[in-house]
Amino acid sequence: MPGPLVVNDSVVIPDAELVWRFSRSSGPGGQGVNTTDSRVELVFDVSATTALSPALKARALERLGAPTITIAASEYRSQLRNREAAEQRLAQRIREAIAPPPKRRRATKPSRGAVERRIATKKLRSDVKRLRRSP
Repeated sequence: MPGPLVVNDSVVIPDAELVWRFSRSSGPGGQGVNTTDSRVELVFDVSATTALSPALKARALERLGAPTITIAASEYRSQLRNREAAEQRLAQRIREAIAPPPKRRRATKPSRGAVERRIATKKLRSDVKRLRRSP
């Protein structure tokens, strides 16, 4: 389980920058629920990381709104599975935060043919409704 967290092809977070905390989880777990620390909290400090370039770090901080990300996972009975779930969620959050902005839409005019077809269908519909009226 320990090791670097691969976010995408170009971003890998070293294990030393991830802070793990474990606590008792609520919910199902049988006899071991009160003794095992299966709940996982994963804390990652975006502002102090060396894994992101300055441009990506600025974009992530702007989109996240906070310098740290805290992910809590307690949906599984096993600590290992909760750790995997927390890592996956952290990687997804970082991918979304550093994604390039979408391309801006260029406004275009409808073609002349499209305008003529639209008006022709409107006239046709108008004629149909006019012919339905009683004289």
